[in-house]
Formats: sequence, C-alpha cells, structure tokens
Amino acid sequence: MYPVLVEIAGVRLHSYGVAVATAVLLALWLAGREARRRGLAPNAVEEVGAGVVLAGLAGARLAYVLGWEPELLWSDPIGVVAVWRGGLALHGGLLAGFATGVWLCRRRKLDPWRLADAAAPGALLGQAIGRIGCFLSGDAYGLPTTVPWAVIFTHPAALAPRGIPLHPVQLYEAALDLVLLAALWAVRRRVSVSGGAFLFYVAGYGAIRLLTEVFRGDRVELVWGLSLLQAASLALLAAALLALGWRWAGLNPWASGRARGAS
Repeated sequence: MYPVLVEIAGVRLHSYGVAVATAVLLALWLAGREARRRGLAPNAVEEVGAGVVLAGLAGARLAYVLGWEPELLWSDPIGVVAVWRGGLALHGGLLAGFATGVWLCRRRKLDPWRLADAAAPGALLGQAIGRIGCFLSGDAYGLPTTVPWAVIFTHPAALAPRGIPLHPVQLYEAALDLVLLAALWAVRRRVSVSGGAFLFYVAGYGAIRLLTEVFRGDRVELVWGLSLLQAASLALLAAALLALGWRWAGLNPWASGRARGAS
C-alpha cells in the first residue's frame, strides 16, 4: 500500500502517523460535541482529553513493544516511542487512557463515567481511522489467503510480508468499528445508566477483536489456541460486562453531588 505518503529531502511523512493524528483530532472533536450535548462542563474534554490521548498512545505503544518487539528496549530506545512507524496495541491504550482519565476527572471533580460516555463514539471513530492507517502501512497484517479481495503489499517500507495475498484484516476491523459506532450512536440517548455507553463500546470492541484476531498474520500465540490479543480481548469483554452489571446495580463509588455535570 502506501506506508510513506511524501518524502522530501530524506524526510518521510508516514501514512500511519497522519492517520493517528487525524484520528486523535476527530475523536476529540466528537467527544467535545457529545460532552456539550450531555450537559458536561464546556471545557471538560479540553481539561482531560490531552492527558488521556498522551497516556493512551504511550500505553498502546508500550504494550506493543512488550508483546511484539521487546528487543527495542535495549537495541533501539528511540524506536520504543516511534509510533509514526506503526505498532500500537489498543488494549494497552484503553487501559492507560481510562486510568489516566479517571485520575484527571477526580482531580477536577468531574464525573469520569459521564465523560467516558461522551468520549466513546469519538474513540470508535478514531480507532476506525487508525486501522485504515494500519492498512496503508501494512501494520497488523492478515493471514495469507486466496479470497478474491486479498491484498498484496509491494512497497519496500511496508510492515507486512510483501508479494503474498493477505486478508485485509485492518479493513475488517475498521468496518466493524464503524458498525459498532452506528449501533452506539443509535442507543446512546436511551442508555440510562452513567457509564453504560462507554461499557457498551468496550464490550463491543472486545468482541470485535476476538473475531478479527482469527485473521491476523502477526498473532502471538498464548494458550488454548488463543492469541495474546484474543485473551486480552476476552478479559476486556468480561470486565466490561461485569462493570455494566455493577453500574446497573447502582454501585458508583465516584458519584458525588460536587462533581461538575453530575446528575
């Protein structure tokens, strides 16, 4: 595909980096729109968003390095932070971003669940765009296949194996992310429990990754036929469903009448 969009005087503009930047900007824009619709403080997304994005990117990159390229830690320290080359494990990004968001919300007396609900559609849109960036760079590539829609990477900078028909698994996931976004968008006004929309997104994303990992060509096998990311996705799905049941039971240790935007 097109891992490098432009190269001028030896300086490369990577398609993955452009996709990630676009994803972050659109995710923050949509989150801000949703926050306003939900009656949250006007600057809630601005106060928390930058920290969540940075922590999410750092967590996603660190999870990828530890799982797929741990040798970068001692052989190429600069490569550890080179997110523009491709290589983000979104599970690590979700965990780091959510933990940072909770911490920042509590410092600013914001309701983390309501803000997470506002951020969920934007996060899904950003993930879909990010997967298109993966497709352009050849990152997170698929298994060899003979299906008529197989893709063949030929660019020497592509991260995928070259000259072999592969499942376009990145596009599978991008499409499923958009389907989940449409479903979330349709139900977001009818979810009565605070945090419900966010947990719907997390559970749905866990289910998507359980499916798409079947077609991944860069799987890291773990146990019982599960890949590392399938096991993480199963844990994500289970945790989201448990938390959703917990929220519906009315157990909310963060609820506070002092929280700005709290109902």
